[in-house]
Order: sequence, then C-alpha cells, then structure tokens
Amino acid sequence: MFQALLTKLKNNAALGAAANNLNKFRSSNLGNQRRSVSVAVTSTSPKSEKPVAREHMIYDETHFVMQKSLGKLIEEKINPNVAKWEQDGRYPAHLVFKMLGDHGVFGVNKPEAFGGTGTDIAMATAIAEQMGAINCGSIPMSVMVQTDMSTPALAQFGSDALRERFLRPSITGDLVSSLAVSEPHAGSDVSAVHTHARRQGSDLIINGSKMWITNGGQADWACVLVNTSNTSNVHKNKSLVCVPLDAVGVHRSTPLDKLGMRSSDTVQLFFEDVRVPSSYIIGEEGRGFGYQMKQFNDERLVTVAVGLLPLQKCIDETIEYARDRLLFGKTLLDQQYIQFQLAELEAELEATRALLYRTVLARSRGDDVSMLTAMAKLKIGRLARAITDQCLQVWGGAGYLNENGISRAFRDFRLFSIGAGCDEVMMRIIHKAQSRRQLKKA
Repeated sequence: MFQALLTKLKNNAALGAAANNLNKFRSSNLGNQRRSVSVAVTSTSPKSEKPVAREHMIYDETHFVMQKSLGKLIEEKINPNVAKWEQDGRYPAHLVFKMLGDHGVFGVNKPEAFGGTGTDIAMATAIAEQMGAINCGSIPMSVMVQTDMSTPALAQFGSDALRERFLRPSITGDLVSSLAVSEPHAGSDVSAVHTHARRQGSDLIINGSKMWITNGGQADWACVLVNTSNTSNVHKNKSLVCVPLDAVGVHRSTPLDKLGMRSSDTVQLFFEDVRVPSSYIIGEEGRGFGYQMKQFNDERLVTVAVGLLPLQKCIDETIEYARDRLLFGKTLLDQQYIQFQLAELEAELEATRALLYRTVLARSRGDDVSMLTAMAKLKIGRLARAITDQCLQVWGGAGYLNENGISRAFRDFRLFSIGAGCDEVMMRIIHKAQSRRQLKKA
C-alpha cells in the first residue's frame, strides 16, 4: 500500500528525497515524547528546487509527504467532480473509496496483519486535515466514517476471522462501511438505543432501526450497536455487531433530505429479523457501549482535524473578497470592524488547531484524552458556526448564492455542533472530568 505511494513519489523529482525516507518513517509515531521537528518537506521555492524546512508539533517528513500526495489526488480526481456530485445528492463512494484505499488512507491505525500500516495517531490526524481540502464537507465526512468511526473497534477488538471478513477489504477500499448507532429517539444518548438482538442457536436475530446513517445508501456493511441482553445496566447490555447490508431483512430508506452535506447519502436503516452469526460480535459481548465510546473519541478528533482547512479557506477567501469590494468609497477590508472580526476568527482557529495537536500528543503518550477531545470538538463546532456565519455576512448577497463556496460551508459545517455528540454533550463530558478532578483533590 505504502509501496505504491513510494513509487509515485519517487517519479516526482521535487519529492524524491522525501520519498526515499518514507519507508524509514512509515512505522513512526510520536511514542512517549513530545517533539518539534525541523524537516525538509514537500514545498519548494519557485526559484529553487531546494526543499523548504518546516517545524511542526506533531508531523514529520512522512506526514507531509502523505499530505502532499493526497492533496494532489484530491485536486485531480475529486474536486473537479464535487459540484456535480453535490447537485446530484450522491457521490460514487465505491469509486472514491477504492482510489483512497490504493493511496493508503484507510490503513492508518490499522493492524499490519490485515493490510494496515500500524498505529500512528499523527498520520490519522494529518490525513483528516488534508481531506478538508475537498470542496465540500460531505465526502470528507463519508471517508472519515470508514477511517475512524466504523472500523476502530473492529481493528482493535475483532476476531481474526471478523477482521479478515470486514476490515481487510475496508482498508483496501473494496468495501464501504457505515456506523449505525443513533436511532430516531436516541441520538446523543447512546445508552437509550432500542435495537436488539436475540440468540437463536449460533446466530443473532436483529430487530430495530437506525437513523442518520452516513454512507447507508451505498455501504456494504455496518458496525451496529444493539442490545444483546436484558440486564438493566444499559452500559453493559450492548454489543457492536458487523452486519452485511445485503442480508435478508435489511431495508434502507430513500436518502434523507438534509440542510447540508448534500452529496453524502444518509438514510434510515431497518432491521427485520436480520440473521447474522453470533461470531460477528466485535470483541466481548456486552462491551459494545465502552467500545463505542472509544470510537466516538476517534470520530471527534478527526472532526476537528477535517474542519481546519475549509474554515481557514473561508477566512482567506473572505479577506480576498473584502479587499476588492468597495463600500462608501473604501474597501470592506479598510473597515476596522471587518479587520478585527477576521483577526479574531483566525486567532480562535489557530487556538483550536493547537488544542487538537496537544490532544494528539497526549493520546500518543497513552493519556486519557476524553476531556481534551470534548473541548476540541466543542471549539470546532462553535467556531464552524461563527466563521461561516460571519464570513457569509461579509460576502452579503454574493455569499447567499448556492454557487458560492461560503454558502456550502455555511450549510455543511453546521453539522459540526450536532454530529459526533452535540455541543451540550461535549460540555457534559468536560464537566464530568472537572468533577472527577475536584473529587481527587478532596
């Protein structure tokens, strides 16, 4: 997987030196030390082929090489089609996933024994950041479902047979997956899900429904949270189960008509006496709630990372527009209020980026990062609303047109305060951590 990337990179003279070192760094992670590195990376001066050195809190040469190569793929193969896919309300997930699978996107933080590249939290973050270069929120969200939402528990806790059946082809991009947790009455409160599975011999019989399922219209399988026992402890009666979505009894609704994320197919799934082997349970039966909480942390981290580039783009394009737009004899950018507004937004975005990197560093050391992750997710959700709203206001009527990227960003990134746990749930998590800290002091 990475070998194919190496070959491509070596054919590019500007990246040759970096590519020669990629094998050496492919298994690198942050380990137990915080570091700031200075490396020769992918950008070059227009007057010289000499690489430009960068320092970064969490990335090294490997990460920059992957970002540049992935960025090239996005610009050449994905972005030219985004406008049509958004208009159609659907993009060809299997085609795009196969391209990304060949590029190694789905193998990060996955076991090498099943086609992955091993653990590198920084690489997962670097890829999520670069996915933000796609000219919509829909496709990055859809891809991140497969990288960091439906597969982490399977990769860490699944049996070898289960990982061979579902994980390996998902890493190569041959299968599209979805995560099926939320229900019409149970979104942020995962403990309240009703979908259940009863045993019949060596099989499970699943009944229930799941709501707001990203990739649900095209997915080949889903990681489904179900109740597998009648115990009153709602945190110990649930299991994660791999369910093939071509199984008898699985029904999909027509695509849900959403405010934003238009090209990502989102459906409701119905399970009517769906029979799957009990061996399709991920890890230990009854541990599904805990496994899903771990997956939520992955989901929240990549949500922060994937939002950085598009929100920076909103600010940068708004500055360019304001520099040319005249108002009462002066440009919009001459107005002190506009200057201060854009300056504050950028400061907040940079602070959120720093919080993300701090969280990645802490996680790489093996620390509990639930509180930091919730903080970062809360910040990106609120900041996405502030940046897109305030930038659209600067654009005025021009920003209100669907053809304008700021309009799409306004619609797409409103989801950041809702999905992967709403803002209020993030504050609840933060407060719980605060309370535990105070109890320790008592």
